Amino acid sequence: MVDSVLQVEDIGISFGNHHVLKSLTFSVEKNEVLGVIGPNGSGKTVMLNILTGILRPTKGKIFFCGQDITTKNITERCRMGLGRTFQVPRPFEKMTVFENIVVGGAYSSQISEKEAKTRAMKIMQMTDLSNKGDWYAGKLGLLDRKRLEIARALAGNPKILLLDEVAGGLTDSEITDILTMVKGIKEKGISIIWIEHVLRTMSQGTDRVLCVSEGENVICDLPGLVMQSKRVHEVYLGAIEE
Repeated sequence: MVDSVLQVEDIGISFGNHHVLKSLTFSVEKNEVLGVIGPNGSGKTVMLNILTGILRPTKGKIFFCGQDITTKNITERCRMGLGRTFQVPRPFEKMTVFENIVVGGAYSSQISEKEAKTRAMKIMQMTDLSNKGDWYAGKLGLLDRKRLEIARALAGNPKILLLDEVAGGLTDSEITDILTMVKGIKEKGISIIWIEHVLRTMSQGTDRVLCVSEGENVICDLPGLVMQSKRVHEVYLGAIEE
């Protein structure tokens, strides 16, 4: 597709005789939020690890902004514009929020310390952390740790941001805050892949939803159509709480 930021073509990965991903094909367009749902063990996080270069697929190709990145390493992909959060935030706990973001920018983008500090100030505004820049990361509550995890990923100035269950463990009002933040990130022109089990985020915060089961595509369509799909209910929705 002409406007695709990311194209994933028939990727698969096996560990011995265990096929974690059998065949995944999808794209992410410019300024799009693609949600990803699926049962535990369906290969969602493995997919993120392949996209970011932590794992090398057994088969298939990955194209980022039209360039084949299938064999590129983590650092190369990061500096090209792939940013990623992790399910369990692991900030530098003895550094401040501001320092965490500065380090993320300086490493991910190879920019000067001055540029990294300027970018960090803007990112703290985007992630509602401006009033906590001098807080030590180890003292943050869960919502702010999630905010900081997103902020550190944004520090690399990504073209596409990969979110791994950033709403997990949050209250309803905190999930609203995350939805607002993701909307603001999208408005900055950043595309997003968002893996989540909290279905409210998928129905309210995405443009399309991809359902994965047993390492394969089940459906990829508008959120309402995916949530109403009989096949999705069979493989996923009947097994979780909304």
